[in-house]
Amino acid sequence: MTTLHAPTYIPVEVCSAVGLDVGTPLDTCMAQVQADVAKDGIAAPAADVVGLQKVVAGAKDRGLDLKVVVMEKSPPIDTPLRDIATQVGYEHPGSTVLVLSPGWAGSYSTGYDRVLLEAGQDVAKLTPNPVQGAQNFVDQLNTPDFPWIAFTMVLVFAVSAAAVLTRLLQRSAKRTALLKT
Repeated sequence: MTTLHAPTYIPVEVCSAVGLDVGTPLDTCMAQVQADVAKDGIAAPAADVVGLQKVVAGAKDRGLDLKVVVMEKSPPIDTPLRDIATQVGYEHPGSTVLVLSPGWAGSYSTGYDRVLLEAGQDVAKLTPNPVQGAQNFVDQLNTPDFPWIAFTMVLVFAVSAAAVLTRLLQRSAKRTALLKT
């Protein structure tokens, strides 16, 4: 059995999500992020809050409990964003968490599989506007999946039918050739 554990690396850049100086102790920054998220589902610079509140409300109307954290600066790699999302997700069971920074995105959810979350992250980080990025993420999560299983079954049946038909036509042609000789 796999035991879940808290992320081990949270970058100091997370302080920018809640308007704290990067020199602030990390525990203080994460406590403020958690407090902001608990209040309205958002920990972000003031300029983005109103737009993100609309995105969170729209997601809720679609049945998605979305939490969003926006960082003004990016860490050197994107992995810590997923760690932040995971830590916020632990405090808000059943929610889907999106963490955005310029050029990066990270997410966490117990309701969506990793493939769908990664697809959402890919469209979320395409825009420098965090409000539009969060909306793109929600839209991607609500995009219906292509029915690959049904497509594969139809394709296998069609190939099998073509093989059987080809064999029957070969036998018929051979029988016709034998009758003519």
